[in-house]
Amino acid sequence: MRSARQISRRTVLRGLGTAIALPWLEAMSTTAALAAPAGAAGKAATAPLRMAFFYVPNGAHMADWTPKEVGTDFTLPYILEPVSAFKDDLLVMTGLTQKNGFALGDGGGDHARALSTFLTGCHPLKTDGANIRVGVSVDQIAALKVGGQTRFPSLELGIDRGAQSGSCDTGYSCAYSSNISWRTESTPMAKEVNPRLVFDRLFTSQNATGTAASRARRDFYKKSILDYVAEDAATLKGRLGITDQRKVEEYLTAVREIERRVDRASNQTGGDLPQIARPSGVPRDFQEHVHLMCDLMVLAFQGDVTRISTFMFANEGSNRSYPVIDVPEGHHELSHHGGDPKKHEKIKRINHLHVSQFAYFLGKLKAIKEGEGTLLDNAMIVYGSGISDGNRHNHDDLPILVAGKGGGSLQTGRHLKVADNTPLNNLYLSLLDRMGAPVDRFGDSTGRVEGL
Repeated sequence: MRSARQISRRTVLRGLGTAIALPWLEAMSTTAALAAPAGAAGKAATAPLRMAFFYVPNGAHMADWTPKEVGTDFTLPYILEPVSAFKDDLLVMTGLTQKNGFALGDGGGDHARALSTFLTGCHPLKTDGANIRVGVSVDQIAALKVGGQTRFPSLELGIDRGAQSGSCDTGYSCAYSSNISWRTESTPMAKEVNPRLVFDRLFTSQNATGTAASRARRDFYKKSILDYVAEDAATLKGRLGITDQRKVEEYLTAVREIERRVDRASNQTGGDLPQIARPSGVPRDFQEHVHLMCDLMVLAFQGDVTRISTFMFANEGSNRSYPVIDVPEGHHELSHHGGDPKKHEKIKRINHLHVSQFAYFLGKLKAIKEGEGTLLDNAMIVYGSGISDGNRHNHDDLPILVAGKGGGSLQTGRHLKVADNTPLNNLYLSLLDRMGAPVDRFGDSTGRVEGL
């Protein structure tokens, strides 16, 4: 007979209009071990593997991105300094190319192609009409194979709301510049930029009407979602060991803290940055917005609400300014630097700022214990851009990082230089294998990346 401390991985805390998934607990490993076939008796279950893709627009200042040394003994250049604390958890990759981002006879439109090909590996149909077509993205291939094991197959997040129609880049539809994730070759997965809507989606009823009603009820009574699951949480804690009790308490505390921050953001008014349309509930401050969205992704991974996500720091071709780092000019404008040292310096600062936000996310993952490792150990996070040098609009030698140990399947702590013009899609094939979602071919792939 099973002990009272053994619980299912599917256990959630329920209340009126509320469902809160739980982090990985020791009691779940015990359950899985006891439920395993006789030949596997005593083998504890492993934490699930997560996959995410972070995108930054307009390329990078490659001279201050690329390490000079190859292998394990390398120094992180200026732009990558913010992730120095995670050096042993990183693969800095050089030599990867997304060939279908090039014009291939279609003329201008490199920004639209950079984003639309980044995860699809396919050349987009040049159109600004309704007949958009590119390809299924790697995150959605994984979601199709393993997404049924979680409440949400995938989670699409971003900072800038984007148009889904009209012309945004030399005859290419705005859908190409705004969407990184594609469910079918003609159906993008629109990202959510409002933290409150993401929070409600993760922790309340899956029914849209139910979500709105439960939010209205909580607002009226000034209650937290945790108030609705307090009784269920108390009952669960009574069944857990001391370590698991602490994990649950830390997780619920994190949920409550993010809920407070989301509420504060929703109460902000005015002060929008120029050129950036802000829906209600979105923080005015760029970094706070990014941090909130990162925290929500971390909670979604920690609670196994989803195992696959994408995050866009901005739409491709973004001309956002960054006064917080003394860059009042637009990013896209600066990316056409023409060799101007002053513009180079400001591009470097923007790149450094973006990597700093990524470091924040990695720090959150690494702080969460899972089994013998951390949530970061059980993840594969790709960070990069579909453009290398913004002035040249080239799509070879892309700036690509891979963070996380992939459940022990990735040898991190290296600068890995692959042969020039190695398809970026070869990396994706390798990651899909590790996610348990293998495919024979993807885009212009020629095989797996060796030496990962």
